Amino acid sequence: MKVTVAGGGAGGAAAVVELVKAGHEVRFWSRTAKTLAPFWDQGGVAFEGVFGTGLAAPTIITADLEEATADAELVAVCAPTLAHEGIARGLAQIGSNVPVLLNPGHTGGALEVRQTFLGLGRPPPPVAEFSTLSYVARKHQPGCVTITGKAKSVRLAALPGGEEAATRAVGLFPAARLMLDVLACDLANVNMVLHVPGAILGAAWVEATEGAFSFYVEGMTPGVAQVMRALDDERRAVAAAFNHRLPSLTAEMQAIGTVEASVSELDDFAAAIASGIANRAIRAPDSLRHRYYQEDICYGLLPFTVLAEIAGVDVPLARSLLRVGQVLVGFDPATTGRTAERMGVAGLDREALLGLVGAGSHGA
Repeated sequence: MKVTVAGGGAGGAAAVVELVKAGHEVRFWSRTAKTLAPFWDQGGVAFEGVFGTGLAAPTIITADLEEATADAELVAVCAPTLAHEGIARGLAQIGSNVPVLLNPGHTGGALEVRQTFLGLGRPPPPVAEFSTLSYVARKHQPGCVTITGKAKSVRLAALPGGEEAATRAVGLFPAARLMLDVLACDLANVNMVLHVPGAILGAAWVEATEGAFSFYVEGMTPGVAQVMRALDDERRAVAAAFNHRLPSLTAEMQAIGTVEASVSELDDFAAAIASGIANRAIRAPDSLRHRYYQEDICYGLLPFTVLAEIAGVDVPLARSLLRVGQVLVGFDPATTGRTAERMGVAGLDREALLGLVGAGSHGA
């Protein structure tokens, strides 16, 4: 398949590795030449970890979005969620109608892409999204990606009219598990629950040490786990209001592969999360500019509270964490973050939102 991988970070680099190794014709795009320079210099993406060690050479490495998407069969957006609107805007401006897969969409990604196209007077392409990134990956060096985990199972759903994107995603990513609607993915956003409590409660430790501790082991204290469990309960309550019976965070992570299969006490959040080999050595954020703050609060918690309000479910902990996060990070929803307006759901009630996403009568 001819695939455009959009995003020059660890997620995009990991996708290039997997798709090149699987024999697909891959075009690798990032918006800045500076990000791509190390890959140009060495002729591809150097990699190590679960896919072995080597150099994955895509057909094209380019900062030109039109060149990257010409004749493509799918655009796989493997970039932080705060980049989704800009990438969608770029695709709309070049008149692209290539099916789009957000890997991941996190909370509200597909809705935001759709609304961006509509806001520019362009018909949206087929759009599908994963609930979480299909890799655990980091770029410790500019031209090399370290991939410590590959998802065993990841939720996939499409907006109405996006079936072509979902079908092609299944063909590319064997771990994809099709859901009935995008709300099942939006409300299975692992990172919102996994990152925000530890990032907020550990902010002083982050600033004092510049992240010199293991986030998922040393930072996973009983107090953090207790807050995490309460936030997870709110997440599952909102999902239930939209007809989706979602498992706990730790059960979801075990299905993905970031909690070890041998763990039987999934109610012990701290121990279960610390068990994960893929995440075990990952350091904490080095500052409040890290994506655990900028992305998971502004583009995770914020849209989650929007969905909760539409569902009519009170989420006092999520709202409190969001307020603290706003002060801590200093973001203004008027200019930053995934709001109801940016998702195109402002003024909708529960039934109208279910209609927009094409929700069936039964949940996942």
